[in-house]
Amino acid sequence: MLAAVLSLGGIGLVAAVSLGVAAKKFAVEVDPRELAILEVLPGANCGACGAPGCSGYAKGVAEGKMAPNLCSPGGDETTEAIADILGIEAVTLDPQVAVVSCQGDNRKATSKYHYLGLQDCNAAQKLADGPKECPGGCLGLGSCERACPFGAIEMTSENLAVINRDKCTGCEKCVAACPRQVIRMTPRRATTHVLCNSHDKGAQIRKYCQIGCIGCHICKKTVPEAYVIEDFLAGVNYEHIENAAEAIDKCPTKCIRDFCSGYPEGSSFTPSRDDAA
Repeated sequence: MLAAVLSLGGIGLVAAVSLGVAAKKFAVEVDPRELAILEVLPGANCGACGAPGCSGYAKGVAEGKMAPNLCSPGGDETTEAIADILGIEAVTLDPQVAVVSCQGDNRKATSKYHYLGLQDCNAAQKLADGPKECPGGCLGLGSCERACPFGAIEMTSENLAVINRDKCTGCEKCVAACPRQVIRMTPRRATTHVLCNSHDKGAQIRKYCQIGCIGCHICKKTVPEAYVIEDFLAGVNYEHIENAAEAIDKCPTKCIRDFCSGYPEGSSFTPSRDDAA
């Protein structure tokens, strides 16, 4: 009995020593800056920086393989904190927010057929290019809403995706989730946008959408420097946004919106004080 106990004890001692030696030999040293950077990151693991998660980004920055200003959810505050850890000067980026370039909900835009499949925009798009007559309109099945890790997207009762400018961190998860490229990134400082994504001619657009851009050029004639027209679709020139809102009342289809005045119809979101300022 005693021999068995001593034998087991000896085996346990040898195993413990072996594990200790192996742990020391194969230990991976972690740069303390990597741990410090990970501490100041928001922990969203959204992948907006290009890394698979916050730990991957912290490692990339510490190793000098990734820029310290790529964390859009963290914003300028996180960029400055990382720069302080690295002992360098912070270089902040122009904040971006996502915008749904469409207001064609179920009441304002017509459908080709009644879709009864999986409630996913990517699945619907594969069926005859989606149920919406408009080739670029929001399908309204909520793929972007489910992809957003910050709760910044809501679906209206008439199936239109709307993004809250206050909650959006610019992670671009929604952009990747949309099969029609209806969602695009825009400068945070810009509040006026043309909410249309169709390049069809005006006569065609009028057949399927009440609120689409018809390429009439009135916005550009009103504020020439603030608008561009490409393939029959108007867009805001974000380098000259100061007077873009002047064209809103002139637009015959009301597809231009200033988010300082409100969100698209059906949304529960309200303008922020920052935008209004």
